[in-house]
Amino acid sequence: MPYYLKEMEDMSELIKFESVLIIPCRFCPAASMAVSKNEPYIQLFRGLLKTAAYEELIKTMKSDLVKKGVRTDVFKSRLLHQFVLCSWTEKRRDKLSELAEKYDALLVLGCEATVKTIQDALKSTSCKVFQGMKTMGLMSIKPRFQLPCNISLELDSLTPVSFQV
Repeated sequence: MPYYLKEMEDMSELIKFESVLIIPCRFCPAASMAVSKNEPYIQLFRGLLKTAAYEELIKTMKSDLVKKGVRTDVFKSRLLHQFVLCSWTEKRRDKLSELAEKYDALLVLGCEATVKTIQDALKSTSCKVFQGMKTMGLMSIKPRFQLPCNISLELDSLTPVSFQV
């Protein structure tokens, strides 16, 4: 069951920085955007490992920051085992830590566990970490196959969760 996440509305704190690296988890946020936009989660012939609704969100966030004069990039993951950010390998975390030194802030698109993963990986840098999405609950979903080889997700129920810090 993936988390249902909504993007944070107010990102005004980020425009105080000269540079921001967007770090997207590609599992729960992508499923959440597909469900909320009622769009396919997977389109086999258009981008097997990318969800169009989520890619649009990332693109918009990046564009909004660039318009405000903030140098912005996206930390890319090309291998399947790197898509679920909260289960990154030590090597992947080290790569992020090395790259993060070139940025003032990091915008993490994912749940509280992803933010904690990033914070733990960056103990040696002075980068500020911001959570770009808020967990609304756990989704119970039903996958649906649609022609021409699309997989969509239908929200069956949403179970609220709370996090203690």
